Amino acid sequence: MTQSDAHLDAQFAFLNEADRLKSVLRANCLMDGSRDENSAEHSWHVALWALVFADAAPAGSDIARAISMLLLHDLVEIDAGDHPIHLPNPGQALAEEKAANRLFGLLPSRASARLHQLWLEFEAGKTATARYAKAIDHAQPLFQVLCADTPRTDHLDIVRQNLATGRASDLATRWPAAHAAATTLLAGKPLPPSDFTQSLAFLAEADALKSVNRATTLCDGSRRENSAEHSWHLALYALILSDQVGAGVNIPQVIEMLLLHDLVEIDVGDVPLHSANGTAHSADAILAAEAQAAVRIFGLLPNSLGNKLHTLWQEFEANLTPSARFAKSLDRVQPVMQNIQSGGGTWIEYSVTFVQLETRVGSKVANGAPLLWPYVRTRCQPFF
Repeated sequence: MTQSDAHLDAQFAFLNEADRLKSVLRANCLMDGSRDENSAEHSWHVALWALVFADAAPAGSDIARAISMLLLHDLVEIDAGDHPIHLPNPGQALAEEKAANRLFGLLPSRASARLHQLWLEFEAGKTATARYAKAIDHAQPLFQVLCADTPRTDHLDIVRQNLATGRASDLATRWPAAHAAATTLLAGKPLPPSDFTQSLAFLAEADALKSVNRATTLCDGSRRENSAEHSWHLALYALILSDQVGAGVNIPQVIEMLLLHDLVEIDVGDVPLHSANGTAHSADAILAAEAQAAVRIFGLLPNSLGNKLHTLWQEFEANLTPSARFAKSLDRVQPVMQNIQSGGGTWIEYSVTFVQLETRVGSKVANGAPLLWPYVRTRCQPFF
């Protein structure tokens, strides 16, 4: 084993362990009430919130750093579990600290220290960036309830208490627009037209991505992965594998692309890479449907922001810039690692050959992350 292989072994050990966050259930549910939300898809949603509401951040905030904090902030729940805000749990802080030591300790030493410090900064909530990330994390669950078609009565009671005396009460000074909107919705009144209202409509629509199931399973093979938690995991991949980039790659931009890249599946659904003998994914009809979905979904936002994020999605799809090529590479690598962990996964389901894997996956990975594919390729071979 080379030193480089050992380095990647540690990075993928962390990323594979992070997959377990998709099985940690939270106290709240999806907006359609169909099931409980998990902490991975929540982490994706708050990171998307931080991107959309960047203009609301306090002076001195680093938006890219805030998004990174939110990608990481709930990883400790893999060991410590979710802590509902309305229930006391005096041992939670100690359990989370112990979990952080274990989880970040899986990484190579330099990355371990850097990401652990990022998590600690978020927990302390003292820097402008951490305060913004905390405000997002405190506001999003309120609107998860308030924007639901039929909010549960007990969840409304929790929101009411949270706004009055809980951790969201000081949003009145930290983020007045969010506090005012939550108070208005809680009173059963419609929100007046505004950029905030439009952005909130977009983020409520984004919740539907948590109900789009993919062909790939979780690492433990227990169920299909959904596109929201996949998007979170990919953004985490970009954060962890940032040392694999070539010239011209902007990691914060890559993370933004990956947060957005599958939103069109709300309308179109997931199209498995290996379906229809590998042809369905790039069919003209699918590409046209995804382009139309992008126009509708990004069109929910205020014009300037909607155009900006739509352009970012188009850059990812075109796969021409260094950042887009790296993002596309990660989008191919992550399902491969899921398949390895689950014992073959979609390769078995779709009767994939090694030659097909090289063509459909290897060429894309090598295009954007050439040093990564030899490592991944070696670990795929035993399955063929």
